Amino acid sequence: MAVTRPLPLYPTYEELCELSYQLTHNELKTNLPLDDYPQVAKFLTNDKSEPWWQTHWLWGFHFLLYTGRNKSIHTYDRFRIDIERFLLWCFLEKKMPLDDLRKNDILEFADFCWQPSVNWISNANQHRYFLEHGYFKINDHWRPYKIQAPKNQSSLNIDKKKYRPSQQTLTSTFTAIIVFYNYLMSEEICYGNPAQIAKKDCRHFIRDAQVKEVKRLTSLQWQFVLDTAVERADEDSTFERTLFVIAALKTLFLRISELSDRETWSPIMGHFWQDEDDNWWLKVYGKGRKLRDITVPSDFLPFLTRYRLTRGLSPLPLRGENSVLVEKIRGQGGMTTRHLRRLVQTIFNEAFIRMKHAHGEEKALKLQQASTHWLRHTGASMEVERGRALKDLSEDLGHASMATTDTVYVQTENKKRAESGKQRKVDK
Repeated sequence: MAVTRPLPLYPTYEELCELSYQLTHNELKTNLPLDDYPQVAKFLTNDKSEPWWQTHWLWGFHFLLYTGRNKSIHTYDRFRIDIERFLLWCFLEKKMPLDDLRKNDILEFADFCWQPSVNWISNANQHRYFLEHGYFKINDHWRPYKIQAPKNQSSLNIDKKKYRPSQQTLTSTFTAIIVFYNYLMSEEICYGNPAQIAKKDCRHFIRDAQVKEVKRLTSLQWQFVLDTAVERADEDSTFERTLFVIAALKTLFLRISELSDRETWSPIMGHFWQDEDDNWWLKVYGKGRKLRDITVPSDFLPFLTRYRLTRGLSPLPLRGENSVLVEKIRGQGGMTTRHLRRLVQTIFNEAFIRMKHAHGEEKALKLQQASTHWLRHTGASMEVERGRALKDLSEDLGHASMATTDTVYVQTENKKRAESGKQRKVDK
């Protein structure tokens, strides 16, 4: 079997867990849990491969399993892409075990990521595998890299030699490889992290010293979003859920994941609680697997109440209440991040159309670009403008320090610089 073409090495997280079960329970004839993936097994064990390929695959397997269990499915999917690319490059291009690589080798990999071989690039999203006769067969059209076709251009006419990763993609790649090496070091497999050393010398990184623009809605744009959500909920009670989600994301500064049902945490109504001074709080499981309590303003309670009443619940949450926080309309349990985004996007789209008719497309344009995370930024930015204490805002946002909040939302130094810069004269 020829090994010049890269193949997908790892399945979805759910399927990887099944492979882990097989490996644990010794249901295998070989050391690799790949009975259901015969092409991948053949790729790793044929006479043109090296014995260390199988070892490396298992290293990646255990690392990704650890990532999925301890981080999130989203992080698993993101790391899987970069770990696959890195291992395939070690196998097929560098032909060297990753524990033998040094800083210059990692920089060589970065050069490859900047301009991969054409046969490593696809011009469309492709599934890795499809099921055939009980086995997972590799999709022949899958490639490790994808070049996006510009709007109004056929993907068939793309020049793959023009592929270039974004700075965000390159950063993500280095992050994944650095974390992978750190994992291998913790397992006493590797004794250094060349990716960590190489990152600062990578010539493809652009050092960013720009003034950061917070991705947020203007007050007018937010008003159109809120008014649209309220009107839709008044017309159809099924939209009460959407209104609640939008109000929570903006007013409580939530990340969309903090409202979603996850393997390690299920948000429930009982996470709203009232202290002895009648202040309301919301307990949130957030980034970095940290629990925090967010202050709940009185202005938010009517949105919570109207949503609960449509579900046949009491106006406000009861202590220890186990009702799902954001429930599915069909089926049981909470909603996934993807489904929550769809709810919000529906309102964004409708608000854009309304605002476009009322104030013109230019003023409404951000509503077409906005994501759910913009609501968190919008709420926090408005609190800064209101003059709320930075320490209190920082704790509600879940930032590790006030410096993070200042950098993202206040930008004190940039405001001072802009103010002093206004005093410059043309004629003196």
